[in-house]
Amino acid sequence: MRQRKVFIKTFGCQMNEYDSERMLALVGEKYKPCETPEEADLILVNTCSVRAKAEAKVYSFVGRFKHLKKKKSDLVIGVTGCVAQQEGERIVKRLPHVDLVLGPQNIYRLPEALEKILQGQGPVVLTEMRKDFKPPLVLAGPDGSRPVKAQVTIMQGCDNFCSYCVVPYVRGREVSRPPEDILREIECLVSQGVREVTLLGQNVNSYGKKERGYPTFAELIRLIAEIPELWRIRFTTSHPKDLEEDLMRAFSEVEKLCEHLHLPVQSGSSRILKLMNRGYTREEYLEKVKKLREICPEIALTTDIIVGFPGETEEDFKATLSLLEEVRFDEIFSFKYSDRPYARAREFSDKVPEEVKAERLTRVHELQARITEEINRSYIGQKVEVLVEGPSETRPELFTGRTRSNHVVNFLAPEGLDLKGALVYVLIKDAGKHSLRGEYLDTIKGP
Repeated sequence: MRQRKVFIKTFGCQMNEYDSERMLALVGEKYKPCETPEEADLILVNTCSVRAKAEAKVYSFVGRFKHLKKKKSDLVIGVTGCVAQQEGERIVKRLPHVDLVLGPQNIYRLPEALEKILQGQGPVVLTEMRKDFKPPLVLAGPDGSRPVKAQVTIMQGCDNFCSYCVVPYVRGREVSRPPEDILREIECLVSQGVREVTLLGQNVNSYGKKERGYPTFAELIRLIAEIPELWRIRFTTSHPKDLEEDLMRAFSEVEKLCEHLHLPVQSGSSRILKLMNRGYTREEYLEKVKKLREICPEIALTTDIIVGFPGETEEDFKATLSLLEEVRFDEIFSFKYSDRPYARAREFSDKVPEEVKAERLTRVHELQARITEEINRSYIGQKVEVLVEGPSETRPELFTGRTRSNHVVNFLAPEGLDLKGALVYVLIKDAGKHSLRGEYLDTIKGP
């Protein structure tokens, strides 16, 4: 019998990447992954709707598969994720060659949906969101790739309803996974060679707050840190309003927790933050940064910035620039505001012209590029700990990995050493805009 193949394309965030891995595990007995859509019997496009550009990209991408359907009549094409939840039946009407539409809560019903399609009961559209939903435990088997890092979702959905954001409407309300499921999944990953895990959630700081008997997020981190042969723990994303001292103290008290925190500020203007419904002021954000650095002076901070939110004046924007100067983030992810379905800000007046948003984004990029390069250059001459991910994709003679502060390091090592998955010391010799460069010194722990 011919082996059926699946091609998965993932757009968007780390949680989408995690969901794609779950879908691959769910169909793994019947479908093996392939590299191109042309060789696939099942095509799954896991989508993101956080920004309008991503949504348009998905429609364009899926539209290209119409000709493949004509060549292979039994080809199954599915759209999953946030655009699937947002658009539902409209996807099938707009793209009649699509057989399957699954929202984020319904990806776990993929085998059931495929069975219906193969029995001629398609197209299948599953987008209902249940209040009692709990992500089930799906363990992925080893695929022979010798993984070094992995992501683990600890919660799904969001209760914050920031006025610019579509997430609560497409991923549902906040729900935490049982701690025993999280621990079991991480133990399984570690048994396959994973040495670093990143814990994922729309707001990981809220983990367990709605569920009776669950640990707090800081307590969960301490439980995970007890797993033998797990060397590093990271997490994303944190909401500043929920960042409490017990989590701050974990950075100095839990050895396996890396000194890096992604703490999205979005704007440096308290007036804009209130319009965004972020739940904190500029001053409160800066006070938490100060406290965090007192507890863990070596911590590296990254953030998200939105420019051109409705009503943002030049004065508001300059407040964002001054916050970047004051905090000095190691890296930022910055975007122009765009209206999203369901989000309240879509109805706000006083929209900022596109050319103004573009000009402000350029100024943010230029300022942050200078700050990032200055921070990177401060590492020159330092000995840093690097978890080696493997050879560099652009320069295979070099190894690549990340420091505990999440900085990319490319480095030379003696010939013949297989360092993938090793924890090593590297001496930083040079720094660029996006990475550090160095020389191998010694191995701390082998792969």
